[in-house]
Amino acid sequence: MRAMIFEGTGRPLRLVERPVPEPGPEQVLLRVRACGVCRTDLHIIDGELTQPRLPLILGHEIVGSVERVGSAVTGARPRAAHRRALAGRDLRECVPTVGQEAKICVRWRVFTGYRIDGGYAEYTVADHRYCFPLPDGYDDAHAAPLLCAGLIGYRSYRMAGDARRIGLYGFGAAAHIIAQVALHQGREVYAFTRPGDEAAQQFARELGVQWSGASDRVPPVPLDAAILFAPVGALVPTALAAVRKGGRVVCAGIHMSQIPTFSYSLLWGERSICSVANLTRQDGIEFMAAAAQQRLVTSVETFPLVAANEALARLRCGEVKGAAVLTMEQAQT
Repeated sequence: MRAMIFEGTGRPLRLVERPVPEPGPEQVLLRVRACGVCRTDLHIIDGELTQPRLPLILGHEIVGSVERVGSAVTGARPRAAHRRALAGRDLRECVPTVGQEAKICVRWRVFTGYRIDGGYAEYTVADHRYCFPLPDGYDDAHAAPLLCAGLIGYRSYRMAGDARRIGLYGFGAAAHIIAQVALHQGREVYAFTRPGDEAAQQFARELGVQWSGASDRVPPVPLDAAILFAPVGALVPTALAAVRKGGRVVCAGIHMSQIPTFSYSLLWGERSICSVANLTRQDGIEFMAAAAQQRLVTSVETFPLVAANEALARLRCGEVKGAAVLTMEQAQT
């Protein structure tokens, strides 16, 4: 099979030939049909996530068809050729969180596209327990952003509680999906982009948000909650200033730049800050049901597997409208 491998910080991905992997007892072998390009991949390439297994095949937003199943896969076994979507953070050694039904992982044993090979390839293996059937109505490329961008976005949205007015900082792959979920539920959405990014602001308005503008602007009304999809620590005090007393700021990224010192007055008034560390299988089940019911529109720009470096470069520069997705039609033989 062909794969794009990462060999170290500062080096472009390289196209190689690899044997097709064999699934372990609890795994399935997926023939990759599409794989989303996530900002987490850039954090790995840039050395901001410091423990990748090298050489590594990146990619955790994987849409694939089941080719084979492992010997211990029981119950509702995925059938060959059926599409499955992989939620790439397979978590172990988890502890309950105080006052919540979910659990927080204290150590990743497996993280697809970081600790084990992922979807920038023609085939990959995955834990069957983290593979979800995809809703009808989405082709492979448009389904890929539902995974991670949609799933982590959905968990971040849930952590915003019953906020009526929600600000989304960074209007890319995750925000353009979650904005639709929030609008469908009758909430008001305020979209914040990089200063000068008129295209992203117009994109947000086309989806129906109440307001869009630069991230350094004050929204026209106080927000009940803000979700930070942009991995920019300086936005934390900015978002705190934008939410009302009792409001919440949710940091959705797996990595964020340094948060600057800020006045306690921004936090005072029972405002709060929280982060999103992982998702649960229940999150995946609920979000896939919502995606099927609401017919979420995912905006994608597709690239062949061999153009993975170009896709990453365009994502880094903020030049992708919605999500970048690698498709395998031009790569498979």
